[in-house]
Amino acid sequence: MSRRVFVGDLQGCREPLERLLAAVSFVPGRDRLLPVGDLVNKGPDSAGVLALLMQLGAEPVLGNHDLHWLAKGRVVDPAQRAWLAAQPTVRVFDDLLMVHAGLHPHWREEQLAELDAEQRHYAVNVRYCDPAGDRPAADWPPPGPPFRPWDDFYRGPKRVVFGHWARRGLVVRPHCIGLDTGCVYGGKLTAWLAEEDRIVQVEGWRRPG
Repeated sequence: MSRRVFVGDLQGCREPLERLLAAVSFVPGRDRLLPVGDLVNKGPDSAGVLALLMQLGAEPVLGNHDLHWLAKGRVVDPAQRAWLAAQPTVRVFDDLLMVHAGLHPHWREEQLAELDAEQRHYAVNVRYCDPAGDRPAADWPPPGPPFRPWDDFYRGPKRVVFGHWARRGLVVRPHCIGLDTGCVYGGKLTAWLAEEDRIVQVEGWRRPG
């Protein structure tokens, strides 16, 4: 049986990804690898992460760091650049939605495939919002009322898988699951196996020295 393996923010950490794939007994060609964005940037091997994801036929969504790297021309290899640029902001499944940061409370599923530039920016950056979906001027320190985590206002019928929020860590709620557990900051790299409803974690990157 094919399994969907959703993986938290990688941030250029190839070696923890390899250990995580071994821990879940990932089978290329059978299982689907679904990273929640921020594939590149702060870790030691962004090019290696992209190479491995391409090799395995991964199906990520784009994160804010991925879009920044594309805009700044930091993805040097032309094949990797073309592959990364072709990835969507949101992936829609029969039972789930996947996005890097979050969804506006007023968005409908049918519009997710055609987000404009402003909406795309929201989807890869939101953490807090108010009931109308408006974001605070800053996310840190926590902004307080009327702002709350975006998923407090989400009312869609499908569970949302997301990342982007290392300070918040693992989030497991009936309507959403957050997988950014700070791999690049010495935390964990986390996978959620959807068909088994199972969390698997490995140690993240340890900065030398």
